[in-house]
Parts: sequence; structure tokens; C-alpha cells
Amino acid sequence: MIVLITGASSGIGLSAAKRLASQGHKVYGAARRVELMEGIPGVVPVRLDLTSEASVAEAVKFVLQAEGRIDALVNNAGYGSLGPVETVPMEEARRQMDVNLFGLAAMVKAVLPLMREQGFGRIVNVSSIAGRVVMPMCAWYNVSKYSVEALSDNLRMDLRRFGIRVSLIEPGGIRTPWGDIAATHLEDSVRDTAYEEAGLREARVLRKGYSMRVLSSPEVVARAICRAVNSRHPRARYRVGAGSRLIITLHTLLPTRWWDSLCRSFMSLKV
Repeated sequence: MIVLITGASSGIGLSAAKRLASQGHKVYGAARRVELMEGIPGVVPVRLDLTSEASVAEAVKFVLQAEGRIDALVNNAGYGSLGPVETVPMEEARRQMDVNLFGLAAMVKAVLPLMREQGFGRIVNVSSIAGRVVMPMCAWYNVSKYSVEALSDNLRMDLRRFGIRVSLIEPGGIRTPWGDIAATHLEDSVRDTAYEEAGLREARVLRKGYSMRVLSSPEVVARAICRAVNSRHPRARYRVGAGSRLIITLHTLLPTRWWDSLCRSFMSLKV
């Protein structure tokens, strides 16, 4: 297969790109920092800025000119910008949605005409348990990932008739730099505000949590992405990584007040 994967320069995306290439797929790894992918066997770097529709069009055109087809699109790129709604600048909120949702949608729109013509395609969208479970001070990140869930469900229903299958990956705790980056965003958003004490405490919990060995390797998510790409009958959802199934189950079963209390207790941990 010809596979195009976004956010392929580090973490989950890099692991998935390497694994797909090792399975014999021709992989085009798209990211802003293409130099990080130079020299990886079977992976062709493609420059991509998801906030630019022109960049999205150029990336897809590059692959089509080289291969004439795209069999699978893996939308992995994204980032976590945390903070309360009141303190996160609207410019940053829009950027969060641009990268995590609208950039993903632009990639899908760019490949769909070809996939329909082929009568075949795989679209794999990397979401998060944050697309199923709301946590304190994760407002716009939660909104972006909940939106990815809804968009993917709609795509799955609309595109099946064309031979295109859509899957969601819902990772839990994964050992990547995501935790540190998200904690920094949170610290910046709450400093000198009414949320500072609680926000800085939550940032410490995040940093501590993402340094624990109990977290899953990015390879766990990479394997799920490969299963979604390779399967003749891919699942609608793949829940993988530390805590993914448990947290979603608890959120589903617990009364809302109990869940809110559990979140407050977790975010009040002294670290």
C-alpha cells in the first residue's frame, strides 16, 4: 500500500511510519520538521503544515505525482494545549482546532476523490481518551478530540459505500513528550490568574504521570495503527495504552458527580 501519515517526525507517528515501512508499505511521512525523518528506510519525508490548506494540497500532490495513488491516510498529527476556557487566548484555541480537527479534515478532503475513484481506502484518525472523557483544564483539547470522534463516526458511515473504511485510535497514557509539552501550555495559560494554584498543581501531576514507567510505549499505538491499515475488516475503534479501557469504562458507568469528584481527587495529588 501507499500510506501517507501525518505527524511522522516523532513519537507515535515515527513509530507507526517505521513499522508500516517494515511491513512492506511505501510510507510518506508528513511533518514540519522533515529533517528528523531523513534516512529512515522505506519512509519518504514530506513537508506539511496542517494549518495551511495550500501545504495540505502540496503534500497530497507530491505523493500522487510519485505514486499515482494513496491507499491509506493516517491522521496522527496533533498537540495538547491545556488550560481553562477563561484563560486560553482565542487565538490559541483556534490553533488547537486548526491542527487537531480542521487540518485533519483538510487531509481527508484532499484524498477522498482519489480513494473513491480507486474504490478502496483506509483512513485512520488518531484521537485520544480525551475524545471520550473530559478532564479538568483540558477544555479546547477535549473539544478538539471529541470533534475528531464525531467527524470520524460520520466519515465511517458516509464512506463505506465507496469501499473506504474509517477507524479511530484512542490511546491512553503513552510515553511521549506530549505530557511535558501539555504541562508547559497549562502553566503558561494559568499564570497570574485565578486558576494559577490549581493549574500549576495539575501541571506537576501531568509531568509526574508522564515520567512513570507504567505508561505504554508508542509502539503499542503503532501496532494498532498497522492493524487498522492492514485489516480487511478494520474495527471502528482501537482502544490502546495505559488506562484507556478502564478510564472510558469508569466515565461511562459512574454517575457524573462521582466522576467529577474522582477527577478533583486525582488533580489534587501532592507531587
